[in-house]
Amino acid sequence: MEKIGIIAGGGKFPILIARAAKKRGLKVFAVAYEGEADKELEKEVDGICWLSLGQFGGLIRAFKKEGIDKVMMAGTIKKRRMFGNIKFDLKGISVLAKISFFHDDGILKTVANELLREGIEVISATEFLPEILAPEGCLTKRKPSREEEEDIRFGWRIAKKIGELDIGQCVVVRKKTVVAVETIEGTDETILRGGRLAKEKAVVVKVSKPMQDLRFDLPAVGLSTLKNMAKVRASCLAIEAGKTIIFDREEMISFANQNRISVVSIKEIESWKN
Repeated sequence: MEKIGIIAGGGKFPILIARAAKKRGLKVFAVAYEGEADKELEKEVDGICWLSLGQFGGLIRAFKKEGIDKVMMAGTIKKRRMFGNIKFDLKGISVLAKISFFHDDGILKTVANELLREGIEVISATEFLPEILAPEGCLTKRKPSREEEEDIRFGWRIAKKIGELDIGQCVVVRKKTVVAVETIEGTDETILRGGRLAKEKAVVVKVSKPMQDLRFDLPAVGLSTLKNMAKVRASCLAIEAGKTIIFDREEMISFANQNRISVVSIKEIESWKN
């Protein structure tokens, strides 16, 4: 039976990917990061190896021992941990020395290239779960208002710019004014910070980076995103169709409808008509 590997961070994504791969008749082996990955993952895979961040040599040895030459990156790693006391093994130190800029793209692409040098190819996890990507259109009963539409168009351009600089993927806008830009704290805290500054009716825009590598770091939203928006009375979420992962879609849209939050998924902002 063919084997596939998962490099597992936090959240539900590694579990969903493992289930999808098993349905395809694949054996699944995961390398999971301690303090990030969910222990429930152990029940969904055929084998698992728990490692600390920085044990890159251990990761390679684990996959090679299992005879795995294709892996997927799935799940989150708390960015604040890069400022903690990460203990790198010798291979990890070698990889660290090759990273020019400590941005998401720089780190992940360096890791993917090093794995390929070892005969391990990183593939897109969405290949196994294409249905998890956002479809195009308004996903809620309420469509964006004219004012929200203007904020979406304005915020989209800003979000693409910060993505190009590999700063973040999300901005919060109110009356065509940027009130928050995502940095290391992540989307949820960006929404809360921006929403408090906006007071009400904030528009959240989350997009993929220009030239997005679909193998990793795709933007993701879910029920928790909407719950945080509701806390600060944000009114609209705009995401990029086909390049954004949606978790808990039914629950998320139901919650949005109950709270009159508009969720719109846009493929091309230039040709978008609300």
